[in-house]
Amino acid sequence: MLARMRLEEKQNDTKKGTDMISFKHTGDFKMTRDFLGRSRADRIRKTLEKYGAIGVKALYEATPKDTGKTAASWSYDVAVTDKQCAIRWNNSNFVDGVPIALVIQYGHALPNGRFIEGRDYINPTMKPIFDEILEKVWKEVTG
Repeated sequence: MLARMRLEEKQNDTKKGTDMISFKHTGDFKMTRDFLGRSRADRIRKTLEKYGAIGVKALYEATPKDTGKTAASWSYDVAVTDKQCAIRWNNSNFVDGVPIALVIQYGHALPNGRFIEGRDYINPTMKPIFDEILEKVWKEVTG
């Protein structure tokens, strides 16, 4: 229900002949609250979209480049619901079902038993971006 206000002219008891304006409210502010909630969610989505793209660029630059395929395979998606917001970064470079970005990150064993050490390139790259997202979204939510 929309909030309605009614303008009434009333005679002021203390000052004869002057008019007074009063407002009477009926209903609730559900539609207004819903609008403001959607507006806030839209701002948060735009912020997350911005940082999703920043993260893809940073991951591209940080990914070791033998052929460059893994570096060029980063993407992101944003999900915003009533209860949560999320950015998910993805890498689509798989070889025989194995995610190469994770092989580079964590390492892998060779058929002869030798282990190739991973290179932690994702965490140090994304930490400053996570910190910035946290600060920016907190400001959006609180004020």
